[in-house]
Amino acid sequence: MQILLVSAFVAGVWLLQQQSNLPSLSLFFWLVTSVSLFTFVLSKFTQFSPQLKRLMMLLAVCLFGFFYAASFATFRLSDELPKGWEQKNIEVEGVVSSMAERNAYGEQFRFDVERVITSTALEQTVPKHITLNYYQKNAWQAAAPIDSAYLLRPSTFKAGQRWRFTVRLKRPHTTYNPNGYDFEAWALAQNIRAMGYIRNQNDMEKLADFVWRPRYMIEYCREKVGGRITQALANQPYAGVIRALVVGDHSQISATEWEVYLRTGTNHLMSISGLHITMLAGLAFSLIAFYWCRFQRLVLIMPTRKAAVIGSVFVALLYACLAGLSVPTQRTLIMLTTFAVALLLNKRVSMSYVLTVAVLLVVLLDPWAVIAPGFWLSFSAVAFITYAVVNRLRAKHWLAEAVNTQWSVTLGLLPFLILMFGQASVISPVANALAIPIISLLVVPLAIIGALLPFDFVLHGAQQILEVCMIGLNWLASSEMATWQQAAPPAWTIALSILGVLWLMLPRGFPQRWLGGLLILPMLFVSPAQLAQGEMQVTVLDVGQGLSVVIKTATHSMVYDTGRKYNEENDAGSQLILPYLRSQGIKHLDAMVISHDDSDHSGGAASLLAQMPIGWVASSYTMPNNENALAKQSMPKQLKCYAGQRWIWDAVKFEVLYPQEDSYQDADI
Repeated sequence: MQILLVSAFVAGVWLLQQQSNLPSLSLFFWLVTSVSLFTFVLSKFTQFSPQLKRLMMLLAVCLFGFFYAASFATFRLSDELPKGWEQKNIEVEGVVSSMAERNAYGEQFRFDVERVITSTALEQTVPKHITLNYYQKNAWQAAAPIDSAYLLRPSTFKAGQRWRFTVRLKRPHTTYNPNGYDFEAWALAQNIRAMGYIRNQNDMEKLADFVWRPRYMIEYCREKVGGRITQALANQPYAGVIRALVVGDHSQISATEWEVYLRTGTNHLMSISGLHITMLAGLAFSLIAFYWCRFQRLVLIMPTRKAAVIGSVFVALLYACLAGLSVPTQRTLIMLTTFAVALLLNKRVSMSYVLTVAVLLVVLLDPWAVIAPGFWLSFSAVAFITYAVVNRLRAKHWLAEAVNTQWSVTLGLLPFLILMFGQASVISPVANALAIPIISLLVVPLAIIGALLPFDFVLHGAQQILEVCMIGLNWLASSEMATWQQAAPPAWTIALSILGVLWLMLPRGFPQRWLGGLLILPMLFVSPAQLAQGEMQVTVLDVGQGLSVVIKTATHSMVYDTGRKYNEENDAGSQLILPYLRSQGIKHLDAMVISHDDSDHSGGAASLLAQMPIGWVASSYTMPNNENALAKQSMPKQLKCYAGQRWIWDAVKFEVLYPQEDSYQDADI
């Protein structure tokens, strides 16, 4: 019943996050109160069936979760930037609340606003928590990247410093595309209520070197450790991964590296995950127990097992703080703490109870956790492992147990990966079997020791081990069959597939387990409705400033313009167009047409060329060869656009209207 109650609460929180408008809190307060009173009356003064009483109780808890999340959302949404103050100069004073993330254009950091100095603005004008960019050049001239050596210099802004800035801000906004990434929801979940840049860099003034608060102290330590890694591993190929493994900063991992991790299903290993924290806590437990039991006086003070548990939880807490307390680290830390408290109190608890407590506490502390993919992936992974491994009648050999665990995670997360990302790694079991022991047991401990102690050779050792591991991962990722891409499946196929996964994981000897595989098939093979001959579907994607249009006929697909390029690592092609194409089941483009050489129209072309086969490319300019440097295919045939070009796809006629062919002779074109 405890699991059902927590599930009902989480469902209520999740339902609130799906609403386009906030409900009236007073209405839901009275609704929750009424349902609760009705449930109490049913349980005390009537003879209704237990099933009805249980149903009413679950409904009351679900409504309470909805009301709980709505209360948080109402409070957070009240702190917003008025539309009239967008893109206006505002002088503010506050504290740098995070370590600065470096990129080719400058720095980005979070800022807690303490005071608004601009005389015409009220204190309520600027939200309390904002994100600021500091461009090494003027913000309006930041199109060209700066010298890469800038990334190795000390950051201008340190966590905990108090500054006075003149800033220009805007409200967070997102692009609205089917199956696209919702940046606005992410910003709300992170409590980022406005974002902008430092307008007048000559007038900024540092007011204090450090403001002593626990949160700033943690960020200051993360910054120091991250800076040490960057300096020690300067110009090393996987320094960004080492930094991510120690302090949770992913800003230095390139898009090409992420593509390898996604294709091999090892992306969860390239950040501070629950697996790393568990492994590190296990190592700490073993070391403490090994030495503690050798000193009689220590054993008389506290039993070895309890002392080792306390030490391992402390190590896990320190590592989780270095990670910035993300959802997976919160889940792991809560679970480890629950086990530790039970052991110290001489209680026995089940894995299901610990997992339930962890889910409840994570959602209570952060109602927006339910919209994070990491929430569902991390908790689902533990739940499927528990379901498939725990409470079996006979213990397996350690190797068989490891294979069974990896099989459970791979199969269990398949529906969630297809639903959230439209793809799943086929070679994930092999890649993780290679990477997990190397990264979790070797790279992570060495990276932490080298980062915290003045031993550069230890960091270089972690880097070299990671390089060897990446040889295997790069080879696996190069296979064309590395990933399974799937169009966005209907909700009923996801529900069936989860039921099928649970059926397949039943204990050996259970009859007809193979039927579970049949329940998974609809999710993998249901495809969108096909267009008829002569029909055409035109989708204008929301790419912000710029243009991108996807055109489909019965058997052909084309992209016209590819949106803008945001920076060296991100553009509309990878962030917006590719996710949409994959959600529609488009695995190959017959053509790509670029209207003209402008970053708002051609900025995403390189990503499309690199990650999707394309038949031919037509444009009014010649694409430079370096735009296809990341491509997994040879450069497609390039054509010059000119008026009069015609072709027919599935009884749909296409024609180019402009420019005239002889206009290319003009030097100004």
